[in-house]
Amino acid sequence: MSSYQLDYLEQLESESIHIFREVAGQFERPALLFSGGKDSITLVHLALKAFRPGKFPFPLVHIDTGHNFPEALQFRDALAEKIGEKLIVRKVEDTIKAKHLTEPKGKFASRNQLQTFTLLDTIEEFEFDACIGGARRDEEKARAKERIFSIRDEFGQWNPKLQRPEIWDTYNGKIHKGENVRVFPISNWTELDIWNYIKRENIELPSVYFSHERKVLEYQNQLIAVSPFIQIDEGDSVVTRKVRYRTVGDMTCTAAVASEAYTIDDIIGEIIATKTSERGETRIDDRFSEAAMEDRKKNGYF
Repeated sequence: MSSYQLDYLEQLESESIHIFREVAGQFERPALLFSGGKDSITLVHLALKAFRPGKFPFPLVHIDTGHNFPEALQFRDALAEKIGEKLIVRKVEDTIKAKHLTEPKGKFASRNQLQTFTLLDTIEEFEFDACIGGARRDEEKARAKERIFSIRDEFGQWNPKLQRPEIWDTYNGKIHKGENVRVFPISNWTELDIWNYIKRENIELPSVYFSHERKVLEYQNQLIAVSPFIQIDEGDSVVTRKVRYRTVGDMTCTAAVASEAYTIDDIIGEIIATKTSERGETRIDDRFSEAAMEDRKKNGYF
Protein backbone atom coordinates (compact mmCIF):
# COMPACT_ATOMS: atom_id res chain seq x y z
CA MET A 1 0.00 0.00 0.00
CA SER A 2 1.49 3.33 -1.04
CA SER A 3 1.21 6.46 1.07
CA TYR A 4 1.35 10.07 -0.08
CA GLN A 5 3.07 12.69 2.05
CA LEU A 6 1.99 16.31 1.64
CA ASP A 7 4.73 18.74 0.67
CA TYR A 8 5.16 21.85 2.82
CA LEU A 9 2.91 24.07 0.66
CA GLU A 10 0.18 21.45 0.73
CA GLN A 11 0.51 21.25 4.52
CA LEU A 12 0.17 25.03 4.84
CA GLU A 13 -2.77 25.03 2.46
CA SER A 14 -4.48 22.22 4.36
CA GLU A 15 -4.05 24.02 7.69
CA SER A 16 -5.46 27.27 6.25
CA ILE A 17 -8.49 25.52 4.75
CA HIS A 18 -9.11 23.84 8.11
CA ILE A 19 -9.01 27.26 9.82
CA PHE A 20 -11.48 28.71 7.30
CA ARG A 21 -13.89 25.86 7.96
CA GLU A 22 -13.48 26.30 11.72
CA VAL A 23 -14.51 29.93 11.28
CA ALA A 24 -17.58 28.88 9.31
CA GLY A 25 -18.48 26.35 11.98
CA GLN A 26 -17.86 28.48 15.09
CA PHE A 27 -19.06 31.97 14.15
CA GLU A 28 -22.39 33.41 13.05
CA ARG A 29 -21.22 36.59 11.26
CA PRO A 30 -17.62 36.35 10.05
CA ALA A 31 -16.01 38.63 7.46
CA LEU A 32 -12.87 38.41 5.33
CA LEU A 33 -10.79 41.60 5.34
CA PHE A 34 -9.77 42.10 1.71
CA SER A 35 -7.56 44.92 0.42
CA GLY A 36 -6.43 43.68 -2.99
CA GLY A 37 -2.94 42.89 -1.67
CA LYS A 38 -1.13 39.59 -2.22
CA ASP A 39 -1.88 38.13 1.23
CA SER A 40 -5.60 38.85 1.11
CA ILE A 41 -5.71 37.61 -2.50
CA THR A 42 -4.14 34.38 -1.25
CA LEU A 43 -6.83 34.21 1.45
CA VAL A 44 -9.55 34.50 -1.20
CA HIS A 45 -7.91 31.71 -3.19
CA LEU A 46 -7.82 29.49 -0.09
CA ALA A 47 -11.44 30.34 0.71
CA LEU A 48 -12.44 29.24 -2.79
CA LYS A 49 -10.80 25.89 -2.10
CA ALA A 50 -12.46 25.66 1.30
CA PHE A 51 -16.04 26.42 0.21
CA ARG A 52 -16.59 25.99 -3.52
CA PRO A 53 -18.89 25.06 -5.18
CA GLY A 54 -20.82 26.82 -2.40
CA LYS A 55 -20.77 30.54 -1.66
CA PHE A 56 -18.49 32.06 0.96
CA PRO A 57 -20.10 32.10 4.43
CA PHE A 58 -18.87 35.68 4.80
CA PRO A 59 -18.56 38.89 2.77
CA LEU A 60 -15.32 40.52 1.68
CA VAL A 61 -14.72 43.77 3.61
CA HIS A 62 -12.30 46.56 2.76
CA ILE A 63 -11.54 49.49 5.04
CA ASP A 64 -10.55 52.05 2.42
CA THR A 65 -8.30 54.88 3.62
CA GLY A 66 -8.60 56.80 0.34
CA HIS A 67 -4.81 56.59 -0.06
CA ASN A 68 -4.67 53.19 -1.73
CA PHE A 69 -2.80 52.26 -4.89
CA PRO A 70 -5.28 52.48 -7.80
CA GLU A 71 -3.96 49.18 -9.16
CA ALA A 72 -4.93 47.40 -5.92
CA LEU A 73 -8.43 48.91 -5.86
CA GLN A 74 -9.07 47.95 -9.48
CA PHE A 75 -7.91 44.42 -8.77
CA ARG A 76 -10.08 44.27 -5.62
CA ASP A 77 -13.23 45.16 -7.54
CA ALA A 78 -12.44 42.90 -10.49
CA LEU A 79 -11.75 39.85 -8.31
CA ALA A 80 -14.91 40.29 -6.23
CA GLU A 81 -16.96 40.53 -9.43
CA LYS A 82 -15.18 37.53 -10.99
CA ILE A 83 -15.89 35.18 -8.09
CA GLY A 84 -19.37 36.59 -7.47
CA GLU A 85 -18.90 37.36 -3.78
CA LYS A 86 -20.23 40.33 -1.82
CA LEU A 87 -17.78 43.20 -1.29
CA ILE A 88 -18.43 45.73 1.49
CA VAL A 89 -16.34 48.93 1.37
CA ARG A 90 -16.27 51.41 4.21
CA LYS A 91 -14.25 54.62 3.87
CA VAL A 92 -12.04 56.28 6.45
CA GLU A 93 -12.94 59.60 4.83
CA ASP A 94 -16.55 59.13 5.94
CA THR A 95 -15.46 58.30 9.49
CA ILE A 96 -13.27 61.42 9.65
CA LYS A 97 -16.29 63.56 8.73
CA ALA A 98 -18.79 61.75 10.95
CA LYS A 99 -16.59 61.69 14.05
CA HIS A 100 -14.82 65.01 13.38
CA LEU A 101 -11.45 63.26 13.62
CA THR A 102 -8.22 65.20 13.24
CA GLU A 103 -6.43 64.06 10.12
CA PRO A 104 -2.66 63.64 10.45
CA LYS A 105 -0.48 66.30 8.86
CA GLY A 106 3.04 66.22 7.52
CA LYS A 107 5.12 64.95 4.66
CA PHE A 108 3.72 61.41 4.70
CA ALA A 109 0.40 61.95 6.46
CA SER A 110 -0.96 58.43 6.93
CA ARG A 111 -4.54 57.51 7.78
CA ASN A 112 -3.42 54.10 9.06
CA GLN A 113 -4.29 54.77 12.69
CA LEU A 114 -7.67 56.20 11.69
CA GLN A 115 -8.51 52.89 9.98
CA THR A 116 -9.16 51.46 13.43
CA PHE A 117 -12.18 53.74 13.98
CA THR A 118 -13.69 52.69 10.65
CA LEU A 119 -13.00 49.01 11.25
CA LEU A 120 -14.60 49.02 14.70
CA ASP A 121 -17.62 50.94 13.37
CA THR A 122 -17.96 48.40 10.53
CA ILE A 123 -17.78 45.49 12.96
CA GLU A 124 -20.54 47.12 15.01
CA GLU A 125 -22.65 47.98 11.95
CA PHE A 126 -22.73 44.41 10.64
CA GLU A 127 -22.31 42.70 14.02
CA PHE A 128 -19.30 40.74 12.80
CA ASP A 129 -18.06 38.28 15.41
CA ALA A 130 -14.91 37.28 13.52
CA CYS A 131 -12.69 39.12 11.03
CA ILE A 132 -10.33 37.04 8.90
CA GLY A 133 -7.05 38.79 8.09
CA GLY A 134 -3.90 38.10 6.11
CA ALA A 135 -1.28 38.76 8.81
CA ARG A 136 1.79 36.49 8.89
CA ARG A 137 4.15 35.88 11.78
CA ASP A 138 7.24 36.90 9.79
CA GLU A 139 5.90 40.35 8.86
CA GLU A 140 6.59 42.13 12.14
CA LYS A 141 7.32 41.06 15.71
CA ALA A 142 3.93 42.14 17.09
CA ARG A 143 2.28 39.84 14.54
CA ALA A 144 4.24 36.92 16.00
CA LYS A 145 2.52 37.43 19.37
CA GLU A 146 -0.89 36.70 17.89
CA ARG A 147 -2.73 33.41 18.11
CA ILE A 148 -4.55 32.17 15.02
CA PHE A 149 -7.80 32.95 16.85
CA SER A 150 -6.95 36.29 18.49
CA ILE A 151 -9.57 37.70 20.85
CA ARG A 152 -10.52 41.39 20.97
CA ASP A 153 -12.54 42.75 23.88
CA GLU A 154 -15.81 44.70 23.68
CA PHE A 155 -13.81 47.86 22.93
CA GLY A 156 -11.91 46.18 20.08
CA GLN A 157 -8.70 46.10 22.10
CA TRP A 158 -6.07 43.36 22.06
CA ASN A 159 -4.11 42.22 25.11
CA PRO A 160 -1.03 40.22 24.06
CA LYS A 161 -0.73 38.86 27.61
CA LEU A 162 -4.20 37.31 27.55
CA GLN A 163 -4.03 34.79 24.73
CA ARG A 164 -5.70 31.40 24.58
CA PRO A 165 -3.60 28.25 24.10
CA GLU A 166 -3.96 26.55 20.72
CA ILE A 167 -3.01 22.90 21.01
CA TRP A 168 -3.27 20.26 18.28
CA ASP A 169 -5.03 22.62 15.87
CA THR A 170 -7.83 23.22 18.35
CA TYR A 171 -9.17 26.76 18.09
CA ASN A 172 -11.42 28.26 20.75
CA GLY A 173 -13.73 30.88 19.28
CA LYS A 174 -16.03 31.24 22.28
CA ILE A 175 -16.67 34.91 22.99
CA HIS A 176 -19.04 37.11 24.98
CA LYS A 177 -21.43 39.50 23.29
CA GLY A 178 -19.56 42.51 21.93
CA GLU A 179 -16.23 40.71 21.69
CA ASN A 180 -14.61 39.89 18.38
CA VAL A 181 -12.06 37.40 17.08
CA ARG A 182 -9.40 38.20 14.51
CA VAL A 183 -8.50 35.05 12.60
CA PHE A 184 -5.22 34.58 10.74
CA PRO A 185 -5.32 31.50 8.45
CA ILE A 186 -1.86 32.19 6.97
CA SER A 187 -0.22 33.00 10.29
CA ASN A 188 2.31 30.16 9.81
CA TRP A 189 3.23 31.21 6.26
CA THR A 190 6.23 33.34 5.31
CA GLU A 191 6.59 35.86 2.50
CA LEU A 192 8.52 33.23 0.53
CA ASP A 193 5.76 30.66 1.14
CA ILE A 194 3.19 33.10 -0.23
CA TRP A 195 5.16 33.66 -3.42
CA ASN A 196 5.88 29.95 -3.93
CA TYR A 197 2.17 29.26 -3.48
CA ILE A 198 1.21 32.06 -5.88
CA LYS A 199 3.56 30.50 -8.44
CA ARG A 200 2.23 26.97 -7.93
CA GLU A 201 -1.43 28.04 -8.04
CA ASN A 202 -0.95 30.58 -10.84
CA ILE A 203 -2.68 33.30 -8.82
CA GLU A 204 -3.09 36.68 -10.52
CA LEU A 205 -1.84 39.81 -8.73
CA PRO A 206 -1.94 43.59 -9.21
CA SER A 207 0.83 44.92 -11.44
CA VAL A 208 2.49 46.91 -8.62
CA TYR A 209 4.09 43.71 -7.32
CA PHE A 210 6.20 43.43 -10.46
CA SER A 211 8.94 45.74 -11.73
CA HIS A 212 7.62 48.86 -13.44
CA GLU A 213 8.70 52.46 -13.97
CA ARG A 214 7.28 54.96 -11.49
CA LYS A 215 8.05 58.48 -10.31
CA VAL A 216 9.33 58.22 -6.76
CA LEU A 217 10.60 60.54 -4.07
CA GLU A 218 14.03 59.52 -2.78
CA TYR A 219 13.79 60.15 0.95
CA GLN A 220 16.00 58.73 3.72
CA ASN A 221 17.06 55.77 1.58
CA GLN A 222 13.47 54.94 0.66
CA LEU A 223 11.54 55.28 -2.58
CA ILE A 224 8.07 56.77 -2.01
CA ALA A 225 5.55 56.88 -4.86
CA VAL A 226 4.74 60.40 -6.00
CA SER A 227 1.02 60.90 -5.38
CA PRO A 228 -1.43 63.65 -4.33
CA PHE A 229 -1.21 62.28 -0.78
CA ILE A 230 2.41 63.16 0.03
CA GLN A 231 4.11 66.53 0.41
CA ILE A 232 6.83 67.36 -2.12
CA ASP A 233 9.14 70.10 -0.80
CA GLU A 234 11.59 72.30 -2.63
CA GLY A 235 14.84 70.44 -2.93
CA ASP A 236 13.27 66.97 -2.78
CA SER A 237 14.69 64.47 -5.25
CA VAL A 238 11.99 63.10 -7.55
CA VAL A 239 13.19 60.54 -10.07
CA THR A 240 11.81 57.83 -12.34
CA ARG A 241 12.99 54.41 -11.23
CA LYS A 242 12.26 50.77 -11.93
CA VAL A 243 10.58 49.57 -8.75
CA ARG A 244 8.17 47.03 -7.35
CA TYR A 245 6.28 46.67 -4.06
CA ARG A 246 6.83 43.88 -1.57
CA THR A 247 3.73 44.91 0.36
CA VAL A 248 0.90 47.18 -0.73
CA GLY A 249 -0.39 49.48 2.00
CA ASP A 250 -1.24 53.14 1.60
CA MET A 251 0.73 55.23 -0.89
CA THR A 252 1.66 57.52 2.02
CA CYS A 253 3.38 54.88 4.12
CA THR A 254 4.62 52.16 1.77
CA ALA A 255 7.99 52.40 0.07
CA ALA A 256 8.96 50.63 -3.13
CA VAL A 257 12.14 48.66 -3.70
CA ALA A 258 14.41 49.12 -6.71
CA SER A 259 13.89 45.98 -8.75
CA GLU A 260 14.25 44.34 -12.14
CA ALA A 261 11.94 41.48 -11.11
CA TYR A 262 9.38 41.10 -13.88
CA THR A 263 8.37 37.50 -13.12
CA ILE A 264 7.43 35.49 -10.05
CA ASP A 265 10.68 33.51 -10.34
CA ASP A 266 12.59 36.82 -10.30
CA ILE A 267 10.72 37.92 -7.17
CA ILE A 268 11.35 34.62 -5.41
CA GLY A 269 15.04 35.03 -6.16
CA GLU A 270 15.03 38.52 -4.65
CA ILE A 271 13.26 37.34 -1.50
CA ILE A 272 15.72 34.50 -1.00
CA ALA A 273 18.62 36.94 -1.32
CA THR A 274 17.28 39.69 0.96
CA LYS A 275 18.02 39.92 4.67
CA THR A 276 15.25 42.44 5.44
CA SER A 277 11.59 41.68 6.15
CA GLU A 278 9.04 43.22 3.82
CA ARG A 279 7.63 45.57 6.47
CA GLY A 280 11.10 46.36 7.81
CA GLU A 281 12.21 47.48 4.37
CA THR A 282 9.10 49.22 3.09
CA ARG A 283 6.68 50.38 5.81
CA ILE A 284 7.30 53.96 6.93
CA ASP A 285 4.60 53.86 9.62
CA ASP A 286 6.38 51.02 11.47
CA ARG A 287 9.43 53.23 11.99
CA PHE A 288 7.84 55.67 14.43
CA SER A 289 8.78 53.39 17.31
CA GLU A 290 9.79 49.78 17.90
CA ALA A 291 6.29 49.09 19.24
CA ALA A 292 4.36 51.04 16.59
CA MET A 293 2.45 48.02 15.25
CA GLU A 294 1.79 46.57 18.70
CA ASP A 295 0.39 49.90 19.93
CA ARG A 296 -1.98 50.08 16.95
CA LYS A 297 -3.11 46.48 17.44
CA LYS A 298 -3.86 47.07 21.13
CA ASN A 299 -6.26 49.82 20.05
CA GLY A 300 -8.10 47.62 17.55
CA TYR A 301 -5.97 47.65 14.39
CA PHE A 302 -5.98 44.62 12.07
